[in-house]
Amino acid sequence: MEYMEFKIKGMTCEHCATAISKRFEGKESIVSTNISYPDGSGKFEFDPDFITKEEIAGIINSTGHYKVVGEIRLKSKDSNRFDLIIIGGGSAAFSAAIKAESLGLKTLMVNGGLEFGGTCVNVGCVPSKNLIRAGEAAYHATHSNFAGIKPKGVDIDFAQIIKDKKKLVSILQEKKYMDVVSDFKNLTLLKGWAEFKDEKTIIVNGRQQFQASKFLIATGASTNIPDIEGLNKVDYLTNISLFNLETQPESMIVLGGGYIALEIAQAYHRLGTDVTLLQRSSHILSNQTPDIAQELTRNLTNEGLNIYTSLDFIEVGEKNGKIYVIAKQNGLRKIFEADKIVVTTGTLPNTNNLGLKNIGLEVNTDGHIKVNEKMETNLEHIFAAGDVVNTPAYVYTAAMEGKVAVENAFTDSIKNVDYSSLPWVIFTDPQVAGTGIDEDQAAIQNIPFEVSKIELKDVPRSIAANDTRGFIKLIRNKDTDKLIGARIVAPEGGELIQQLSMAIKYGITIGDLADNLYPYLTLGEGIKLAAITFGKDVSKLSCCAS
Repeated sequence: MEYMEFKIKGMTCEHCATAISKRFEGKESIVSTNISYPDGSGKFEFDPDFITKEEIAGIINSTGHYKVVGEIRLKSKDSNRFDLIIIGGGSAAFSAAIKAESLGLKTLMVNGGLEFGGTCVNVGCVPSKNLIRAGEAAYHATHSNFAGIKPKGVDIDFAQIIKDKKKLVSILQEKKYMDVVSDFKNLTLLKGWAEFKDEKTIIVNGRQQFQASKFLIATGASTNIPDIEGLNKVDYLTNISLFNLETQPESMIVLGGGYIALEIAQAYHRLGTDVTLLQRSSHILSNQTPDIAQELTRNLTNEGLNIYTSLDFIEVGEKNGKIYVIAKQNGLRKIFEADKIVVTTGTLPNTNNLGLKNIGLEVNTDGHIKVNEKMETNLEHIFAAGDVVNTPAYVYTAAMEGKVAVENAFTDSIKNVDYSSLPWVIFTDPQVAGTGIDEDQAAIQNIPFEVSKIELKDVPRSIAANDTRGFIKLIRNKDTDKLIGARIVAPEGGELIQQLSMAIKYGITIGDLADNLYPYLTLGEGIKLAAITFGKDVSKLSCCAS
């Protein structure tokens, strides 16, 4: 049996309480009811095998006069039965758990693999950005944009950097995840691997069975290991194992050309490792327009990074203590050697061992769970969120998806996640940032578009800083003058992208952006100049002209 208290809005007298009670007379699944007008609540003991708490709330709401506005689980004699079971322990899972707690839902979170907190805090965002900033500090200690400043050099204690990184991860994993839910009354955390036995039951670690009325799958994704001969026979690294390596590699091959590959490659290169990046596609960041790849490649190679693209990989092996990669580039055979090799060739969703075939849950060809805009799967009581679904894979989208999934599963409000103005950042130096669509996507969608692009050599802040790497590019709808996309390559360019995301979200025009006031000698002024560039040559304007 289950015991629930529903908070009921709309009762004005004892007659109201009696009217609600009568709705449940004769229902064998309801063991007892206690409707209280003074308390504005109704307490129910019921058999969940025959009636759910959602159905009870629906009966109350069907009167048209009264509405359930909250619920509290009073007690339960069945410790293996839950309102919500969350499979996974990352950002989407914790966001969902926080929302579930606010709704009074009895919730179980089952997490296997990485520690609670998932990819971002343990092996993704937090450690990578910490090492990126460490590499940046080392780089600026040996490089100057000003002729009158001669850097003295730097002593790098790599083992200490990794130890400090581990400490930071531990602190944030505790502070931002475990401490947040430590006082939750309705949440149970369980370490283990979950598999669906049937649509309402999971088995954890092959032993314990748990049931729920609703499920959220938020198991994330793992590194995709490409099918290259010999790769599985060498001791390759991924971001999980690399970030715990306290001995600095003298040389390293990075397989891949996406944002994870680039961030790792530059950070370790700046910390003193000789890095070679190998990429199959014709340019790095293959999902971006070539001008972004060209600008970033130029700056990274100027720092000394070795970047090879358009490669057909033949073999990976180990000889004399070195890892080697054999590939062809434009028909020519090339051999690359290094102490270590890091695989950063995208990710695959963690769906293989969930028993999804046991319940008929639909996935696409690469294993991502299919969801609609409400994060619903093809089974109405099962939702999915985060990197395990085919949506933009960021920690902040995962958190939003987890919250929205619980709201759609347990409340009357129907919410969607809007990705149309999603801002994103690649934390190389210069950074790459974007929001909305680019010119190629606009052409595919048959949107009448126009592009404005200003190089940082024409932005006063960049000129004054002696650092003119990069550009700001805006894409507008020619018919409406509204901003529909932006791409930025610039030092700290990610700090600009949120305002452009908001401009797209709220339909701000290029004219609005051009006419606004911007502080002089800020990088943000580049947005104004890029907007003006749609109609004028900014190189012929005075510094503060509009």
